[in-house]
Amino acid sequence: MDTLILGIESSCDETAAAVIKNGRHIMSNIISTQVDLHKKYGGVVPEIASRKHVELIIPVINQALEEAGVLLSDIDAIGVTYGPGLVGALLVGLTAGKAIAYTTNKPLVGVHHIEGHIAANYLQYPELEPPFICLVASGGHSHIVHVKDYREFEILGQTRDDAAGEAFDKISRAIGLGYPGGPLIDKYAQKGNSKAIPFPRVYFDDGTLDFSFSGLKTAVLNYLNRMEQTGEAINIPDIAASFQQAVVDVLVKNTIAAAKLKNIKKIALAGGVAANSQLRHDMKEIAEKQGMEVMYPGLILCTDNAAMIGCAAYYEFIKGERAGMDLNAIPGLKLG
Repeated sequence: MDTLILGIESSCDETAAAVIKNGRHIMSNIISTQVDLHKKYGGVVPEIASRKHVELIIPVINQALEEAGVLLSDIDAIGVTYGPGLVGALLVGLTAGKAIAYTTNKPLVGVHHIEGHIAANYLQYPELEPPFICLVASGGHSHIVHVKDYREFEILGQTRDDAAGEAFDKISRAIGLGYPGGPLIDKYAQKGNSKAIPFPRVYFDDGTLDFSFSGLKTAVLNYLNRMEQTGEAINIPDIAASFQQAVVDVLVKNTIAAAKLKNIKKIALAGGVAANSQLRHDMKEIAEKQGMEVMYPGLILCTDNAAMIGCAAYYEFIKGERAGMDLNAIPGLKLG
């Protein structure tokens, strides 16, 4: 008997719903993005995002059901993101999920957003099973996770300040490219020289595999100020390429170190930064020299989506996890 999960995601600026069959098959994956809405502000405005989610959540859910060719009565459980994320945005999807679960008498499953990003790899690689190492890098998160089992995680490294995606957004604004920073820096970097400017790489000597990108961000801003004061021409592709390479070098080195530490040969990427072409290239090239396999989801599964939430919810559901109507949004929810 097939198990159908309705996944709902609204943690930031994507309103999304999906229907997932047996944890691995995407029957529908509807995403309504607000990127153009927030672009003029240079980043996501939480209040605007929340209001837009209210407008879109029911039409998006209806479209997901319609595209999957199923009715609510066919759904076995509702999986919904309850953290981390923007609290107002989270509450919209969570309230919709709870309302559907209550009125249809279906089980409700709360899903951790980062767990969802990790699960995106199961949709891309149906044969993938834990254990593996997963680098989760996005606008709000930079984690190296030891995925011991479907619901068992160990954090091996995390950011101490800016997340990788956040750093991309800030530097993109600083060099006049705008928002969202990740795709724009990736695009310009391909025309630049990644060795043109020796921006710093931060590694900790305290035995951790943590990240810090605030010093790198400051170094780029200081470079821009210095160039402006001396009247020298600013080469945006070179800055983009040099900055991007500095971020990628740290992400790759620490992730491979984590895989060696745990003697694991499988590495997965997840989150919006996993769409970065330099990160994909370098991780694959360097890891394969170490005899490791690298996996990453398709671009649509890297950004926030509900298919990954439906997948993660499936593994929670079959293990008997159920949430009550008192499930609340937790914007700072920790993994593990």
